[in-house]
Amino acid sequence: MNTYELIAIGLYVVLMILIGIYGYRKSTSNSEEFLIGGRKMGPFVTALSAGASDMSGWLLMGLPGAIYMMGLAGSWLAIGLTIGAFLNYLIVAPRLRVYTEVAKNAITLPVFFENRFHDKSQLLKLVSSVFILVFFTLYTSAGMVSGGRLFESAFGMDYNIGLWVTSLVVVFYTFIGGFMAVSLTDAVQGSIMVVALLLIPTVVIFQVGGVGDAMETIRAKNVNYMDLWRGTTTISVISLLAWGLGYFGQPHILVRFMAIDSVRDIKRARHIGMTWMIGTVLGALFLGFFGIAYLQQFDTETMAEFDESRELAETIFIYLSKALFHPLIGGFLLSAILAAVMSTISSQLLVTSSSMTEDIYKTFFNKHATAKNMLIMSRVSVLVVAVVAFILALNPKESILGLVGNAWAGFGAAFGPLIILSLLWKRITAAGALSGMVVGGATVLLWVFLPHGYKDVYEIIPGFLLSFLTVIVVSLLTKPVSDDIKREFDEVRNEIAHARNG
Repeated sequence: MNTYELIAIGLYVVLMILIGIYGYRKSTSNSEEFLIGGRKMGPFVTALSAGASDMSGWLLMGLPGAIYMMGLAGSWLAIGLTIGAFLNYLIVAPRLRVYTEVAKNAITLPVFFENRFHDKSQLLKLVSSVFILVFFTLYTSAGMVSGGRLFESAFGMDYNIGLWVTSLVVVFYTFIGGFMAVSLTDAVQGSIMVVALLLIPTVVIFQVGGVGDAMETIRAKNVNYMDLWRGTTTISVISLLAWGLGYFGQPHILVRFMAIDSVRDIKRARHIGMTWMIGTVLGALFLGFFGIAYLQQFDTETMAEFDESRELAETIFIYLSKALFHPLIGGFLLSAILAAVMSTISSQLLVTSSSMTEDIYKTFFNKHATAKNMLIMSRVSVLVVAVVAFILALNPKESILGLVGNAWAGFGAAFGPLIILSLLWKRITAAGALSGMVVGGATVLLWVFLPHGYKDVYEIIPGFLLSFLTVIVVSLLTKPVSDDIKREFDEVRNEIAHARNG
């Protein structure tokens, strides 16, 4: 690693550690503050935290690599995610913020499901907790693998050293600072990401002679790069757009909406969050697209290597950071990838910890746990999940990484329809909620692992649709909800209306 790069990465790591210490001193007196920040997050931190924890390394490596390989046709996925994120802010965020407080101040999704439906069987909480525990442990492990690979490919360091650095820093600030530290680091990390994704394509465009010359260079290399429909089918476009459905069921994103200080702040958070997302997504698209022109003009040898390998093409962010900037600035830009990876790991680590603590430990092992006991267990849970994820990351297997790749669809199908309907439909019952959750998650798993002739269809589509229908049908076939549930639903609706009119 270049000395200047080492300085830049070192400063970034120190900043993350200092924020963790700040989070510890600011608000970790009980498990509610540790796991959800005491519902005191402002709109700016909420928006950037939701965006940074969502995007991960995909935004800085996967998307630019896809655009480099496919041209404009690779942008359908980004379009679907942007639409999904906007609808999530518009439909889910305000209602979930109010409803989780009305439902006995639920601070996790499983507890919200249990309280929303007055489910005395505890099956809703148990099943949703198992989904979160399994998928997010694997997700966390994949994030640690990404951190190790980053140090390996960008700095020429040993994979295990990168794995240790990434894991220790994330676990430290999550362990001591909880949700406050995770959210604040996410906000800083989100800021680093947007600066990097706006700066690099801007410099690339100047280097290749402006937008006009860049477009001519790209068109001369392959005119199909300019075609939004190149290599697509109706099914493939729908499948890429359907990624947006996943937003409605992602626990690490939804918990940000639960933690915001006031429902009135949701609108500001939406403006900030969508501005950030559109800026970063466009930056990633431009980076991959105009990177074609840069390599065509200045480095055809590397271009030949990238053209042959999707994996190599996904390092175009790393390549341009090193090629265009002084190592100190390049090191700062490369820290954006580390920021993207860490923000997602910490969020998933905390949500998994909350599930172990609030939904499993308190429910099945110590119903009368004190605030101090719950805080201790929250921190212990962070360590337990981190250790398991780290062990998996030491020798990553394709089967694990493949399963994690489907977790977005799994959460989207299992929780998405349930979240939407529980917030918008008074008639939904506990039986309908449980059935829909199981059908959605099971459909995704069966679609992925059973042989069939429809693999081109993204698994969230059948999973989401069948889950949605199952919730409605089973709810209509079972006993109507109680007057207390109806009263709580109306209370939420009235508070949302008051907040909008106020």
